[in-house]
Formats: sequence, C-alpha cells, structure tokens
Amino acid sequence: MRRLALCGVLLAALGAGCGHGSAGDQQTPAEVTAGTAVAVEQPFAQAVNAIGTVNPRPGRFAELSAPGPTRVARIFVAPGQRVAEGDSLVGFERAPFDASARSAAAALVSAERAYSRAVRLVQAGILAQKDSEQAAAELAQAQAAAITARRAQELATLRAPLAGVVTRMTAVLGAAVDQSQALVEVADPAALDIVLDVSPGDAAAIHPGDAVTVTTGEGGGGEALGQGVVTDVAATVDSVSRAVAVRARVVRPARPLRIGESVSGRIVTLVHPRAVTVPVAALVPAGDGFQLFVVDSAGVAHARPVTVGGRSEALAEILIGLKAGETVVTTGAYGVEDGAKIVRPAVTR
Repeated sequence: MRRLALCGVLLAALGAGCGHGSAGDQQTPAEVTAGTAVAVEQPFAQAVNAIGTVNPRPGRFAELSAPGPTRVARIFVAPGQRVAEGDSLVGFERAPFDASARSAAAALVSAERAYSRAVRLVQAGILAQKDSEQAAAELAQAQAAAITARRAQELATLRAPLAGVVTRMTAVLGAAVDQSQALVEVADPAALDIVLDVSPGDAAAIHPGDAVTVTTGEGGGGEALGQGVVTDVAATVDSVSRAVAVRARVVRPARPLRIGESVSGRIVTLVHPRAVTVPVAALVPAGDGFQLFVVDSAGVAHARPVTVGGRSEALAEILIGLKAGETVVTTGAYGVEDGAKIVRPAVTR
C-alpha cells in the first residue's frame, strides 16, 4: 500500500511538471516602443534636387578688355558701383590708337587714289583688268584697316554697354594690358538666373516650364529664395564636372540675388495625384529593396516588402505593397522584428 501511494505521488508530481512546461512554451510577443503613422493617399511630387550658383543672364552681362596693347591711364569706377549705359569705366593711353588711326586714314587715301588711277588706265587700255582688280582688293583692305583703327580709337575709353553694376575690376593704374585680358565686368542685377548642375539621367526628366523651389546654400535647408521655372536644359555635358546645366528663373525672389552665391534647387518633374505615401523613416532596407512594418488591429507589426517610387526629404511614395489607411512603424522601425507588439511612446506634457 505504501508503494502504491508513493507511485501516485510521483505520477502527480510528473504530471504537474509537464503541465508547467507547456505553459512556458507559449511566449508572449516582445514589446517594442516605436512611433507609427497612417499611410495617406495624396498628390506626390517627383523631384530632382541639385546645387548651383546665381549667374548673370545671357545678354545682360559684359566682359571688357583693351582694344590692343596699351597702358591703363584712368579708372573711373570701382567694383559694386552702379553705372548707366555709356558711362566711362577705364581709360587707356591714347597715343598708340591715335597714331594707328592716322596711319590707317593715310593708307586709305593712298589706296583710293591708286584705285582711281588703275580704273582710268584700264579704261584707256594701258593696264590689264587684273591690275584694276588688284587695286580694288587693296582698297578694300585699307577700308577695313581704317574702320578697325577708328574703332580701337573709340575704345581707348571703355564704356558700359549696359546699365548695371560693376561686378569685377582688375585694371591697375599704369599697368600694361592687351586685348587678351578681361579688365572689367558689368552685369544687370535685375537679370540673374539660377544655374543648377544635374546628372545626365536626371536631365532627361527635366523640361522647360518645370517648377523650381530655390533655397540658399548647398544643403537644401537654407533660406527660401522663391519659386521659379526652368527656362533651358543644356544639350551637352560639361567636360569637367560631367554635369548638365539647367537654367532657371526666379520671378520674385525673397531678397536680391547675388552673382556667384551658392543655391539649392528642387525641380518638380512630375506630380502623381493619388500616391500612397508614408514618412521616409518607415522604410527599412531589406536585401536590394525596402520593407515596412505594418501594424495590425492588435498592435502587432508584420514585415512587408514594398516597392518604393519617388522620395522627398519627408515622404516616400509606395507603389506596391501598401494601401492608404494602413498603419506603419516609423520612428524606431530599425529595432522592430516581425511579430513584435508595438507600444507607442508616452506623450510628455
């Protein structure tokens, strides 16, 4: 009897032990504190971000040099000074240009006389026709030389070809200069464009008329300068930067633009009117693509591969794998595993 009682106690103990082990195998989902957001269907702009500079508009910028070898005799303006069309900028020593003009004028008179004489002699049958043609060619050369000399004489004083601001002045009083040296630059500050550098692939999606948002600096988070439009997309790739230049115009900038300042531009190339969007923080890399953690009604996160379209600084467009109205994990998504229980962070007041 004692043996039977002992066996019964052992069997009861074993049964209790087995029952406790089964209950321990049923683990509850791990809880993870993370932020969430609801996928929203809304218009989504596909855009190209680029950096660039403020440049003078073609036709509203001039770079001037001496008409020939000479010396700087006078400097009338300084960098940053406003000038009207025709204002004097730099004066050169006139003696070489005056001498050249007199010489060219004398040569022209001589050529005219020679030509008249050759025509008379040809008509009289004394000279051949080719002598008259040779005299005519020499007269044409003398006329061209006289025009060039008079033009150089006029350019002995450089004058502003347009109203604007002197953006650069490299002339030094008394210094020797020639026509290969740019001495002064003038630009119209009211006619400035934004020139952005983009890759050839991005350039293929950009067209004149596309909207551009311009900000200061090269990071895209600077001061807003205004809205503009693309006016031209270059047909060539720059041999140094390997980029394509996109020229844009800001109609009403928030402040005056400065030639040479660095800017950032966001060019909208396409707008999807009914795109499913989520915060960029919700994207989690998975292999060659991305996945989202979608939270069900019980608060459990499920990993789901998705196809991502365009992206901005804040939002990502989901092409395949998600519907509007579904909840996804955002902040803390990298620390979530499939099947985790999502606990939203407490709100601090």
